[in-house]
Order: sequence, then structure tokens, then C-alpha cells
Amino acid sequence: MKDRKKVYKRSPRRKVCNFCVNKVEEIDYIELVKEIEKTKDKNFDKNGEKRTRYIAESGKIIPRRTSGVCVKHQRMLAQAIKRARIMALLPFKAD
Repeated sequence: MKDRKKVYKRSPRRKVCNFCVNKVEEIDYIELVKEIEKTKDKNFDKNGEKRTRYIAESGKIIPRRTSGVCVKHQRMLAQAIKRARIMALLPFKAD
């Protein structure tokens, strides 16, 4: 019989909610849009496209398992994004 190496699978590092770390009580949609606009300049994906932290390229809200936001803040974040879309501060879908 051949000696087989044991393969250990590393568990992924647990994501920490950015809002809990900064002790954010409420997420204001106007401040959220300012933060998204500010981070658009810094965050680029491998294709050179702008990438935000909470909204996908197609304009969809990124789920909490991907973004690492807790349940409480994900609900507030989704509500703030939806309000910003209604006020025409964010697009409903990407161009």
C-alpha cells in the first residue's frame, strides 16, 4: 500500500461585522452612499471594475455570509440601500 498524506482542511477565518466593531447603532442611507462613493475609488477588482463592499457589480445587495455583516446590521443595511435607491442616490441595477 502507498503512504497517503493526510490533508487537513483549514477552516476559514470567521468574518467580523464592521458595524459592530465600530459600534454603529443606526445606518443612515445618506452616510452609506457617501461611504460607498468614497470606497469606489479605492476598491477595484481584477478586471479594473469598481467594486463596493455591500453592493455587487450588478447592483444586488451582497448577502451577509459573503460580506460578514451580522443579522441586525444586514437588515439595517438592506433598508438603507433600498431607501437610497428610492431617493435616486444609488442605481437599482448597474449599467
